[in-house]
Amino acid sequence: MGVRRKVALGEGESGRVACASATAFRGLDTVSGEVLNTAALGERVGWLTTLVESMAAGVIGGHWSRTELTQLASGVGPSGERLPSNAWMALRTLGWTATVPEGLYVPDRVRRVAEEQAGRVLRSAEWRAAILDAVLTTWPAGADPMKRSEEEWAALRAACPQGTAAPASVFRSRTRQVLRFTTAHRRLPLGLCELEAAPGGGHQVVLAAADKQLATLVRCEDEPARYAVLTVRLPVRPDPRTRSDWRPVRIRFRLPPTIDATAALHAPTLRLRGGRLRLDLAHTTGVPKTLRSGHGRAVAFDYGLNTLLTGGTLTLTGGVQPAVLTDGQPVFLRMDGVLAKADRLRIHAEHLWTKAAHLECLLDGQRVLGRCPDTLTAAKLAVLRTEHARVSKRRQRLNAEIAKAAARFMVDHARGWGASVIYLEDLRDMEARGKGRTLNTRLSSSVRGQIVADVRHQAARHGIAVVIVPARGTSKYCPRCLTAFRHHTAPDNTRAGWKWATCPNTRCGYSADRDVAAWQRIGARGLQHQHLTVLDRTTGTYLIRRTVQELDRPVQHPKPTHPAPPVSGPQNSSADRTKEGPTRDRPVPRQRRRVPAPPATPASTGPGGKRPAGRPPQQPTHRTQRRRGRQAPHTMSTPNRHQPTGTRLGAGFHLHTHATPPKQRARRNPRLFSHRAEHPAPPRKT
Repeated sequence: MGVRRKVALGEGESGRVACASATAFRGLDTVSGEVLNTAALGERVGWLTTLVESMAAGVIGGHWSRTELTQLASGVGPSGERLPSNAWMALRTLGWTATVPEGLYVPDRVRRVAEEQAGRVLRSAEWRAAILDAVLTTWPAGADPMKRSEEEWAALRAACPQGTAAPASVFRSRTRQVLRFTTAHRRLPLGLCELEAAPGGGHQVVLAAADKQLATLVRCEDEPARYAVLTVRLPVRPDPRTRSDWRPVRIRFRLPPTIDATAALHAPTLRLRGGRLRLDLAHTTGVPKTLRSGHGRAVAFDYGLNTLLTGGTLTLTGGVQPAVLTDGQPVFLRMDGVLAKADRLRIHAEHLWTKAAHLECLLDGQRVLGRCPDTLTAAKLAVLRTEHARVSKRRQRLNAEIAKAAARFMVDHARGWGASVIYLEDLRDMEARGKGRTLNTRLSSSVRGQIVADVRHQAARHGIAVVIVPARGTSKYCPRCLTAFRHHTAPDNTRAGWKWATCPNTRCGYSADRDVAAWQRIGARGLQHQHLTVLDRTTGTYLIRRTVQELDRPVQHPKPTHPAPPVSGPQNSSADRTKEGPTRDRPVPRQRRRVPAPPATPASTGPGGKRPAGRPPQQPTHRTQRRRGRQAPHTMSTPNRHQPTGTRLGAGFHLHTHATPPKQRARRNPRLFSHRAEHPAPPRKT
């Protein structure tokens, strides 16, 4: 079954290009009939990757100059003709071809792949070079470049192409890079090509630049929804001399479950990971189009440190002066246990890095003195570096899971409430500086950028737009009356802080958590300025770059009009008396027994001097997850201190993740399971 390059789109649909990773464990040499296991297949792919990387690095190093970068980015050749969009064709038009190592035979399609990778690297360097040129052109003389004035910031953005769209953190990072060069060389660099060395070609093979003579990809005829076959020419030796040293190898691999049966597959990218062959498989599916404006219902979320996400739903009314309504019921995503684990891994990695740096310093001292490095110290250093790499991979995987869980949380709430847009705050300019060692570390370890990328990827499948709005002032003003907040530590503590916000307006008197007030301002700002939404071509993200103060309107909290459900029968019989929390430390007023019952007297009718025994322990009719199996309904043990709140009620990929469940359960998309409809299970025998 052949692979379609394009997918059939219906009315109101657009093509969504995504990438999924698959693993290949074996291959078949079609010439000799030899079955290649995982090690043999990885060895042959490694030989191909080395050849491609060396040729691509030669092209990049030979044309790593500011003039040639500008010429390639201009899109115009020396004779005035328009350069092709494909990178390898543009390089061949300019005469920048890859050189085959002497004495080796490399097919022209492999050279094409190397030139494609080199062209992509050179094109991506133009943006960094333009940013650095703007920083050097507007470099303040005799002043601290990290403390630019408003006029200097305006001049810097004006000197940079698309400077208004670039975050300030990008300019600050380039400024620090120039300062390090200035400290070492006592002068400013001439440009990016002097400040940075020529990058490599990348340890991968991009088969998208090849044709059918080098690689073909087809679905399996017996199970097209689950398996695919890649046929690619691989070298049989690390230094192929003749054409016969390149043989086609058939690689059958399982398609990831995220790829739909109706998706159009594209040529993958080959790379080695731990000795195994990984295939980054791009595919295109038809999804509903996302709307840039015209949204009536939205969900908005605010980032936090202790509570990762705080958000809710907002609705925009019609009319000449539309208003933003909300029920004021926030939803939360708490990952205390997961974030604590990430912090422990970070501390462990820092300790390993410190030990490795100390041992490396000892070995360097021995080399300076002309001594032979200690073998035991060198062995310890190798072990520490290996362990540090493993811990770093664990941190990377954990951060990826956090981002995926947060994105799924936001998309589920948007689908449950029928919202067509998700509003997030723009925190690209946030940097960890001057806020203390602990807070700086927590801000640097957050995964906000990955969360935005994952939520864009998941929301596009359901036609939900993700819009980034400016974050300035969202936590400063009251969402009900737009009065400046007073921030303090807690609702019952007026000491200055940042967690709790109270409106000083006596007519309003709004008091809430800082994040609860922030998500309402984020959503209202997005709905009221949705006509100013633009598309960032570099990232494919919807942005609201500027806001108009006159358009800001308070968020209205209408009172619920739902009637209370009728109560049938006595309340005491239907009430659930199951205890789910600890006993109060202080007695409740007018509800405690102050003295024991009086002693028995001849006039009394019942026994005295004893307290009533209370009801006997009984097994509850239904059992919650928080209470243990052998507990009576009126008793509960004190929870362990090492378990965060909500552990037993946790949901998601980790037991320590607690998320507010969506109000409505979204239905499954039949498009994602279309291969089952095309290949139904055989009927049961009766």
